[in-house]
Amino acid sequence: MSTAAPSARPDQDAVPYAGDPLPFVVDDLVVGGALHEDVDERLWVPQAPGVDFRPLLLNVTQGYWVNILRVRRSGILSRHRHAGPVHALTLMGRWHYLEHDWWAEQGSYAFEPPGDIHTLEVPDDCVEMRTLFHVSGAYIYVDVDGTPVGVEDVFSKLTAARTHYESTGLGLDAVDALVR
Repeated sequence: MSTAAPSARPDQDAVPYAGDPLPFVVDDLVVGGALHEDVDERLWVPQAPGVDFRPLLLNVTQGYWVNILRVRRSGILSRHRHAGPVHALTLMGRWHYLEHDWWAEQGSYAFEPPGDIHTLEVPDDCVEMRTLFHVSGAYIYVDVDGTPVGVEDVFSKLTAARTHYESTGLGLDAVDALVR
């Protein structure tokens, strides 16, 4: 069997792969309408007053989650340290960290390295902020001196989503479908 790279010309035949599937590969996940603003309000899991998240993927086998954070208030959300890398795509509004001079505005992408400690603020002039976050590892919530005061990870996100979805009538299947 050759290990040479395939030619630069992609396969032009509209024929699906016919070989055996690889073992232990989980099913694909597609969340329709993930960015629609008029989705069922029950899909938003309350996190704090004026702060909700919509889970898109809860990967318990690799310890990460993807969600949209929706903030409908201004002020400080949290001070936290990242145990793993975070990718953020701002969909609406704007936010920043008090410790940095950059702003994440609509259409901005931000990478946050493991170990970074910062204080997330949504400014007074922002009516609503929505950001898609891909979070690996955990958020370790800290006080102003860096002393841990709480932890959030894929398992706490899953628990919150299951509790909320069950209480709103969406049911456990609706959130369990997002687990990989």
